[in-house]
Amino acid sequence: MSRRRKIVERVILPDPKYKSIILSKFINTVMQRGKKSLSERIVYGALDIIDGKTKEEPIDVFMQAIDNVRPLIKVVSRRVGGSNYQIPTEVNHKNAQAMAFRWIIGFARKRSEKTMTERLAGELLSAFKKEGASIKKREDTHKMAEANKAFAHFKF
Repeated sequence: MSRRRKIVERVILPDPKYKSIILSKFINTVMQRGKKSLSERIVYGALDIIDGKTKEEPIDVFMQAIDNVRPLIKVVSRRVGGSNYQIPTEVNHKNAQAMAFRWIIGFARKRSEKTMTERLAGELLSAFKKEGASIKKREDTHKMAEANKAFAHFKF
């Protein structure tokens, strides 16, 4: 961490179709090797598939899926007295959102559908229904934090 000055956070413009900053951040997270137009095509295609499968607004399904996957607590490894402890800590909103993005995209890439658009749509729909790999990852994180609750007093 620099001692010189505060970090100026970049302003991210909302996406052109739904005017959502969170969706714009998600598109940037999907992006690989600077190919933003391809990641936009993947995400918008996934939202179109969601629109066809559900009778709800696709941006609402997306927001609910992100909220369902976002973790509340996580464990952080801390060295105390020569041994490492997994200490449960709360996750701030920004980091929790980033973790949810990474989990959804990572598990979407591992799915067996043919195209990335279908994979992402499937993972978002399963996260919306509170099932699937990304929801299981969130539950595992919460279980690990609950199991290590005895070490919470090591939090400084």
